[in-house]
Amino acid sequence: MKTNKMIISWSWREIWSGQLWPVMVALTLIIACVVALSTLALRVEKVMTNQGRDLLAADLVFRSTNPVPEELVDKAQAAGLSTSSQSRFQTMAFSDQNLQLVTVKSVETSYPLRGSLTLRDAQQSAQKQVKPGELWLSPRLFSILESKVGDTIAIGDAELAISGTIEEEPELAYNPFNSIPNVFIHSTDLDKTGAIQIGSRVRYRLFINGEPTALAAFQESYELQPGESWVDQNRESRAVRLMDKAKQYLSLTILMVILMAAVTLILTCLHYVRNRSETVSMLKSMGSSRAWLRTWLTTQVLIMFISAFVIGSSLGLLLEYLLRVPLADILPQQLPSVGVQPFLFALGVALCIGLPALLIPLTRLLDAPAINVIQKQAVTYSKTSWWLLLLPFTALVVFYGGNKLVWMVLIGLLVLFVVLAGLSYGFLQLLGKIKWGAALSLALSRISRSPKNSMMQLAALSGSLMLVALIWLVKSDLLGDWQQTLAPDAPNVFSINISPEQQQGYLQALDQAGLPHSDAFAIIRGRITKIQGQDSAELPAYQDPEVRILKREVNFTWMDQLPDYNEVIAGDWTGKKTVSVEQEVAQELGLQIGDTMTFEVNSQPFTATVNSLRAVEWQSLKPNFVFIFSKDAVADLPSTWMVSFRAEEDQTPLVNELARAYPTVTLLDLRTMATKVQSLLRQISWSLTGLAALGVVAGILLIFTLLRLSLSERKREITLYRTLGASKKRISHTLWAEYGLLALSGGFVAAIAAEIILSALMIWGFELSPQWHPSMFVVLPVLAIIVVFISLRSVIKGLLKPLR
Repeated sequence: MKTNKMIISWSWREIWSGQLWPVMVALTLIIACVVALSTLALRVEKVMTNQGRDLLAADLVFRSTNPVPEELVDKAQAAGLSTSSQSRFQTMAFSDQNLQLVTVKSVETSYPLRGSLTLRDAQQSAQKQVKPGELWLSPRLFSILESKVGDTIAIGDAELAISGTIEEEPELAYNPFNSIPNVFIHSTDLDKTGAIQIGSRVRYRLFINGEPTALAAFQESYELQPGESWVDQNRESRAVRLMDKAKQYLSLTILMVILMAAVTLILTCLHYVRNRSETVSMLKSMGSSRAWLRTWLTTQVLIMFISAFVIGSSLGLLLEYLLRVPLADILPQQLPSVGVQPFLFALGVALCIGLPALLIPLTRLLDAPAINVIQKQAVTYSKTSWWLLLLPFTALVVFYGGNKLVWMVLIGLLVLFVVLAGLSYGFLQLLGKIKWGAALSLALSRISRSPKNSMMQLAALSGSLMLVALIWLVKSDLLGDWQQTLAPDAPNVFSINISPEQQQGYLQALDQAGLPHSDAFAIIRGRITKIQGQDSAELPAYQDPEVRILKREVNFTWMDQLPDYNEVIAGDWTGKKTVSVEQEVAQELGLQIGDTMTFEVNSQPFTATVNSLRAVEWQSLKPNFVFIFSKDAVADLPSTWMVSFRAEEDQTPLVNELARAYPTVTLLDLRTMATKVQSLLRQISWSLTGLAALGVVAGILLIFTLLRLSLSERKREITLYRTLGASKKRISHTLWAEYGLLALSGGFVAAIAAEIILSALMIWGFELSPQWHPSMFVVLPVLAIIVVFISLRSVIKGLLKPLR
């Protein structure tokens, strides 16, 4: 027992006074980061999954342009799945005073299977289901139709009394072409309306709930027909793409933090082994057995892992809470639990990195011979522990196998490690050819005399600075792109279904109200039927579940000139009966300039030639289209018109007056959504900024460790100079010059490397346009000099003491 206490006590002293404390700090940092980020990621993912299902009103939705097959409903119920059907169509709603185009949702009593439907009657009582004979209206319809609860509204042939207001509903979609004020009726009242006739445009949905495995099997058992599709919470959307990029950034940042902490571990352990080799030899010469030494070293490793896990887990939970604070408004009050998964994951990561980094160098200490106390001997070290390297490589493949960002960064780092060292060393060699003062000359001479060590220091320093810059710059560029999702002057109200006769009068009304607006755009709905003479159903893209444009109607328009906010990336806007295509759709369909496409509108086919491809920023909320035709191709087809404009909060009375003056025009007011999106982006910005700051701290810790280890290795050399008579001033100036030059060259080269890797990440990883950051060529060298100053200042007094 006394021996065990002595080993534990000595192990603690070795950790704190034997230069192993940076190892424990690095392990703690790894565990804290992994616990914080994985906990936050799991919570957000569960929240998004639940909210995605709530917005769909079910776990899975079957959509069709034809009535839902009875056999599909029977098959779902036989599989133990819950179902609820819906029919959706657009028709006019008439009150005694006014009329308005509405979207009628005919639902069953069981609707919705997920999410919240809140209906408020005249007594302000809440109701969660639609019952037979009831009619529920969106709030905006009361002012447009000039009606109140209890009044009678005509929906087709049916006259129904207004039951109350739709306060909250699932399935909300912000689409300027499809979002028309909703009304709810019960499915038993659908036939009374007489609104569905042969040729009517009706959309049918079957909502399905069940276990994931049962839903997957159900989907596999049914072969989709033209006009049919499955929709779940994983369907791609703007919010999903934004959060996917945020997750990619989380993965990238945690990898960089782990890389920097791992390098800190390795360098510190190697330095410890060099310093303690003589100590182990002395212990062996005094009779210590290999087993006792193994117990001593193992005790140190266990103490560091246990302490790092306890402290790191606590710090990780605190950090996760701090990262979550800015997201409080968008996360639910009751967050989903994550269990022990983040802690097990963090421990696994720490073991995969820490065991090879610690055990491989420490095992070498056991091979130190006792005779080294008397005379240095060449030692052949055992390589049996090298199998531990399989741990981090296996973990990397398992967790990041499909993440191209991670592999891009790793490959880039491996290539740039040598390049950075060579560039930095070459830069200093050029400086050495210039005549400098005594201190700079001695510093450059010292660097030239030890090219291997100098290049390793430069590569490590510039690599660390580059990782710090990448973490911060990727965050800045991502947020910069996201902030452009809604520009300050972006349109926030869309007017659709404007008849050709109303177009000029409507634009004049906007001008008189002082509401800045876009041009008017013709809206024509049609389908793609052929490409290069081949039926769309026979094209390879038709079988691709990710390509939906061949299976649905699309909004067309025509223009004399393409919008100035669309960049033409191929071809020219010229020719007769031509069409310009959005570039991503062109890639999906394999379109080239000069290809012919056949379309159909109201059973009328027409053909156009592809004359150009455009890059479209869909997130800008400006009017954008996949297909833009020349006027001669579609101008004669029946169409309605659309215009977008910007209205501030104090201009709401003008918007309401416009709605009353043009009751058949549908107004889609996105001001509330725009405010929510801007708030979401600000909150994500705060969280990612805190995360980036954590990565920067990890990088600075690595640089600080590198410099202190380098200075510790110089201690004997500098002490010998002092003993031989060199002055404190001369050695001090030489040290400041040497490490100042290392900092400047490393910072400058790191800025170059960061720009190269960042451009690659933006183009091939995040699919964004790269930006130039000239400020990094000042910030990184200055940061390096500050860290060098702190590191050198903390040890320089001990270095300048002569031997006694």
